Amino acid sequence: MDPQGPHAAVAFAVTQRALDVPPSVLPAHSSLFLDFDGTLVDLIDRPDAVQVTDRVRALVTALCARLEGRLAIVTGREASFVRERLALEGLGIAGSHGQEIHFPDGSTSIPEAPAAIAEAGEVLARHAAAHGGILVERKPLGVALHYRMAPHLEGWSLALAHDLAAAHGLQLQPGKMMVELRAPGGDKGGAVARFLETPPFAGTEPVMLGDDLTDEPGFAAAAAHGGWGVLVGPLRKTEARYRLEGVQHVLAWLEGTLRA
Repeated sequence: MDPQGPHAAVAFAVTQRALDVPPSVLPAHSSLFLDFDGTLVDLIDRPDAVQVTDRVRALVTALCARLEGRLAIVTGREASFVRERLALEGLGIAGSHGQEIHFPDGSTSIPEAPAAIAEAGEVLARHAAAHGGILVERKPLGVALHYRMAPHLEGWSLALAHDLAAAHGLQLQPGKMMVELRAPGGDKGGAVARFLETPPFAGTEPVMLGDDLTDEPGFAAAAAHGGWGVLVGPLRKTEARYRLEGVQHVLAWLEGTLRA
């Protein structure tokens, strides 16, 4: 998580504590914000090869209908990547860690990408080509270096990304077995807040699910608007109120809310 982000200070000020599973019934007038990787789909070695199952696709479709459109995917992925795989029109998506926002009505809010993104991407690609297991993922507003298949290169990857971020004036975004260089400004908390300013999300009680440090601003934003967050995965210091063990637990819980 960006240590300079607006919600960063509170994310690590919370004492680690045991977290219960979330209630089986969503609030009466709620909105739902879901991370993608590590929440709806399992993390895999090659992020470009992720598969969305029919179960996930049907679940998101049913939830969107039940909530009358008050559902959005809030992800570090490019928004178009998620839209293509979920194949659901009218779905809110905040991609690139909340910087590119696609509203359910089809309108968008996407800043112009700085030229430094492409320049840094070329440097990363050249260095990655010399190291097996390192993958470079290009996004509209960032470029990510994945070292999940080469964990011994974590230090090298972080040092390279840190140097490039400083040299090009980019924001450094650590994640699970990856590090990303992205355009400065914005986070998932800001994206949740933006959705909550517009129909059909305005005036609702937000629920945010996510697994990574990048989701912490989203948990904080949900809490600030009267809702709550659900941490997915191992316990850590978090702004989330509840926790689920993993992706399969998330899917089962979401399916349970449909039956409630």
